[in-house]
Amino acid sequence: MAKKHRQAGTPVLRALQAAGIKYRLYEYEHSSVMEHGYALDTADVLGLDPALIYKTLLIEDEKENPAVAVVPATQKLSLKLMAKALGVKSVKMPEPAKAERITGYVTGGISPIGQKRALRTVIDSDAEKLPQMLVSGGKRSLSVGISPADLIRLTGAKVAPITANKDG
Repeated sequence: MAKKHRQAGTPVLRALQAAGIKYRLYEYEHSSVMEHGYALDTADVLGLDPALIYKTLLIEDEKENPAVAVVPATQKLSLKLMAKALGVKSVKMPEPAKAERITGYVTGGISPIGQKRALRTVIDSDAEKLPQMLVSGGKRSLSVGISPADLIRLTGAKVAPITANKDG
């Protein structure tokens, strides 16, 4: 009986390749002293503008339905605006272990692409201004540069202002 061949790479890379989406791969080692979290450390290590690096955060609504928020590494997620974007009463961030179980990725490597199952996704509206943004490639030492339009299309994301600086 012939063995099934698995495609190399993370679920993110397999999803991008299957969709025919152009991307740029960034492989690196995180610094030994990480003061500001994985996403900002990525900007430091790669020497890139931190406004190009986006972090992926798992949230749950009041009924524990999960969703994904994709926000600039330089900003904080507004739970109030995220709830509004999803049309729910409230949202919260689950414990990291639960986020890992739901997404199939480790904390610091959670990507909006290639998760165990497709989740409602909201990308902060600032992304639309960029020619390319970086999101996790599915592990802590890997990021992918992708056009915001491709990420929106691939994830079926909604675009909305969801960072704390837009809380007005």
